[in-house]
Amino acid sequence: MADRKLILDLDTGIDDALAIAYALGSAAAPNDADSMSDDSGSAAAPSDAADLIAITGTFGNVAVPLGVRNSLAVLHAFGRDDVPVYPGVDHPWAYDAAKFGPWTPSAGSVAVHGENGLGGAELPDSPRAAEPAGSAVDFLIDAMRSYGDRLTIVPTGSLTTIATVLRKAPDVIDSGAHITLMGGALTVPGNVSPGAEANISQDPEAADYVFRCGARTTMIGLDVTHRTALTRSGTAQWRALHTAAGDFLADMTDYYIDYYLAHQPEVKGCGLHDPLAVAAALDPTLVTTLGVNLKVDLDGAFRGRTIGDRARLTDPVTTTRVAVRVNVERFLDRFMTRITALAAKH
Repeated sequence: MADRKLILDLDTGIDDALAIAYALGSAAAPNDADSMSDDSGSAAAPSDAADLIAITGTFGNVAVPLGVRNSLAVLHAFGRDDVPVYPGVDHPWAYDAAKFGPWTPSAGSVAVHGENGLGGAELPDSPRAAEPAGSAVDFLIDAMRSYGDRLTIVPTGSLTTIATVLRKAPDVIDSGAHITLMGGALTVPGNVSPGAEANISQDPEAADYVFRCGARTTMIGLDVTHRTALTRSGTAQWRALHTAAGDFLADMTDYYIDYYLAHQPEVKGCGLHDPLAVAAALDPTLVTTLGVNLKVDLDGAFRGRTIGDRARLTDPVTTTRVAVRVNVERFLDRFMTRITALAAKH
């Protein structure tokens, strides 16, 4: 088993499901060119392997209960019922749940990911239940204290649960745990407004706290994720496996590709946002980063924009690395190799 530990903090829609598959494929990665062989000739874990020890649930693409359901179902489909799922904070910091009721995703999020969050692709429920509601915060605090710099956390939805962790237990800011998030846009336009990316816009206050509290983060934003397009040639490989997992991945991702072709045809496929965040967390050499002290605009037309913090422009230390370039070919090859090998077995 790998010494490195991995936790995914997900709002499990389509690309989150692909991120789970990538993480699971990276733990064993049979037939991967990055894998080593032991003396018996069996494929061993790749050099960037990490043990997926848990999934925590946030909101964004879907509400927390549906995202948690989807995470459990995806884990079950790939034979990993050993990975616990902890529901997290279920509404933005600035949202009055007592007054307005449970938070629900926007119509835009539903259109992107479908009513079930998985593009309408059928995936049976897992036979097991999630951990208690709201338990993600304390679990993450304990994990950061226990594993320190051996732990990598990859948030791919709103940053509310992570921000709540850092606010409740500020000592974990210096625990050494790595936070590589999917969200934001620094050098390109946003995807929900000219300045704002979807995950950051779900809870700008929480995201601003994460960037300004001193936590060391890596931002995998639209600057690089829109360069990593998956086309139908990729989903055709999964469909050709004639496995339940391959059919599920193909059906789900073809829905995502259809949405992109209709609304962002310049991408020429679907952006692999969340899988790239996981890949870059496991192997930072896949991306080139720029050190920036970030903040999030909280007011006006640019609410939700990730931008340099004027108050910290001259600070000698930068707390965030922003990915500005990506090795597309190497990532896509690794993505397809690992997920296809995983799906072939299920």
